[in-house]
Amino acid sequence: MTRDLTQLELLRELQPVAEENLNRHLAIAKEWHPHDYVPWDQGRNFAAMGGQDWEPEQSKLSEVAKAAMITNLLTEDNLPSYHREIAENFSMDGAWGTWVGRWTAEENRHGIAMRDYLVVTRGVDPVALEQARIEHVTVGFGPSEDERQKGFDGFLSSVAYVTFQELATRVSHRNTGKACNDPIADRMLQRIAADENLHMIFYRNVCGAALDLAPDQTLEALADVVENFRMPGTGMPNFRRNGVLMAKAGIYDLRQHLEEVLWPNLRKWEIFERTDFTPRGENRREQLAAFLEVLEQSAGKFEEQRDRMLAREALKRERTAS
Repeated sequence: MTRDLTQLELLRELQPVAEENLNRHLAIAKEWHPHDYVPWDQGRNFAAMGGQDWEPEQSKLSEVAKAAMITNLLTEDNLPSYHREIAENFSMDGAWGTWVGRWTAEENRHGIAMRDYLVVTRGVDPVALEQARIEHVTVGFGPSEDERQKGFDGFLSSVAYVTFQELATRVSHRNTGKACNDPIADRMLQRIAADENLHMIFYRNVCGAALDLAPDQTLEALADVVENFRMPGTGMPNFRRNGVLMAKAGIYDLRQHLEEVLWPNLRKWEIFERTDFTPRGENRREQLAAFLEVLEQSAGKFEEQRDRMLAREALKRERTAS
């Protein structure tokens, strides 16, 4: 029976992979500055009005765009929680530590740009936004006590989670930019989404190397993540309401989670084509396949319900207009 590797053994064995992918990231990552994506002239116009309290009429964003921008920004704001989890599980030594620092700095840039944009354009209530930030960062985000008891923490779980999570945020940012109906916001969020994609590639490559090193052990960790996945915004104020609005508008829904986040990574790792699993891994792979089938059915049901709801709303608007 193949012995599971300890976290220290995994980190040591995968250190060259981390260094290679760190150097790759540094070579292709583009430098950009948050202030280049913020319409400062709009901020000066509001300041000239006397700096009065925010009024809803000042926002040019739709309710869906506001919900998505707030959700995405508060997700970025919770960076201290994510940094703690990664620093604890990746270590701060060598290439691992360099990556943790670089990744944290780049992620922090996303929150700076988005907040400056929303405050300057008066896109949302800045006071309510700050109150939500304080609440969300205070609560934090990480594995629950139940998840920790089940072993859903540690290096392999962390690297699997952030692989899926980075791709999920890329999808959400990209679609939010389109929903804002503002070329400035769209450009900013496309830039942020490009960062998230590069981060995902680092984690996906490390996870792929872990699969080669310890196939059964890594498969179990990533299958646990897939089957228990929680978006990083879980627990933030109004998360359920905003999530429903985003799903209804096609910014991030179950179908996108399945087809644009889960399957691209699973195919890249060739999870259902690999021949290096023991019977233990084969059994876990069958369980994962069954879960994905259920998720496919759930996505179909959600789409049917959404289509019916949107049709009813359209009919109601037509009757009201007539």
